[in-house]
Amino acid sequence: MSKIYFDHSATTPVHPEVAEEMFRCVTGIFGNPSSIHSFGREAKKAVDAARSRVAESIGAKKEEIVFTSGGTESDHLAIKGAAYANRKKGNHIITTAVEHHAVLNTCKALEKEGFELTVLPVDGYGMVNPEDLEGVIKDSTILITVMHANNEVGTIQPISEIGEIARKKGILFHTDAVQSMGKIPVDVNELKVDLLSISGHKIYAPKGIGALYIKQGITWRPYNFGGGQERERRPGTENVPGIVALGKAAELAARNLAEESARLTVLRDKLIKGITERIDHVKLAGHPTQRLPNNVNFVFEYIDGGTMLLNLDMHGVAASSGSACSTGSVNPSHVLLAMGIPRTMAHGSLRLTLGMANKEKDVDEFIDIMPGIIEKLRSRVQPG
Repeated sequence: MSKIYFDHSATTPVHPEVAEEMFRCVTGIFGNPSSIHSFGREAKKAVDAARSRVAESIGAKKEEIVFTSGGTESDHLAIKGAAYANRKKGNHIITTAVEHHAVLNTCKALEKEGFELTVLPVDGYGMVNPEDLEGVIKDSTILITVMHANNEVGTIQPISEIGEIARKKGILFHTDAVQSMGKIPVDVNELKVDLLSISGHKIYAPKGIGALYIKQGITWRPYNFGGGQERERRPGTENVPGIVALGKAAELAARNLAEESARLTVLRDKLIKGITERIDHVKLAGHPTQRLPNNVNFVFEYIDGGTMLLNLDMHGVAASSGSACSTGSVNPSHVLLAMGIPRTMAHGSLRLTLGMANKEKDVDEFIDIMPGIIEKLRSRVQPG
């Protein structure tokens, strides 16, 4: 049996075209973009070209793009930068119970610094109600942060509706688009966001590079200091090869979006149908239709997720039980618990996320081997 990689939400392989462009940069453009000589100017030109590519892919201006080390840093910059800059206006932040830990833990850290935090509940599909959000807004609310699509269950949030509320109230709005970028349309104007986070290694660029969109004219400030890089918004010598790679990856993601999204949706739906028809006591977690085209999340009753993953790995299948950032945790997913899934069931979660290299034969092979694995694991326990 061939190896099957169904863990693209954890990380993606580097796209061949991205790798080729990055290699040319690594071997041919070594100057510091801050240097005024020809080597530095060449590097700066490469960075500027990548910035334009990223901006164009999300409907932004190139001046609104700040390069970072990845999605986590982008979330930190967005949330802390907005909170600190607007502290005189208020101290209230709104988020949801299903955010990535990069967002949740940043908000909780700010809470210890005197900010007030409201964590909104979600429904059984993992979706937040915009009316509930509007109902908790206060005069002191300065920031709303809601992810575009959930990294575990794939549910797509009503970001445009929330953005409309935020603009009407004059509140800054940030969305973590790390998982949605390259899978569904991401346009900062249509989403009505002020801040948006991107990660390179989720869209076939290498690890260690990301970007943050900061809308021109908003009240935001950096919290790290050093040189004048990134227009003094994020100090430190630029990761030129990584930036070049992200620019190419963003360009490819935008160019191939419609075709790839449609292709992955077909595979996703076949996977859902095949598993739910052949295995009993399994629940699809997340919204049935408003979900990422590449995301499937099953919750199996009477199963331990860790053991299930080990058995899949022995059959050559790479998958996960949730966020890769929580690997090793003995606690069930905070996302599943927030959706009302019982703790005993949440331990049996399986996230399958498809990508560029996956074909129909991968789905067929998985559907064939999974019932046997579940039957074997359930035979070792007594339901109850």
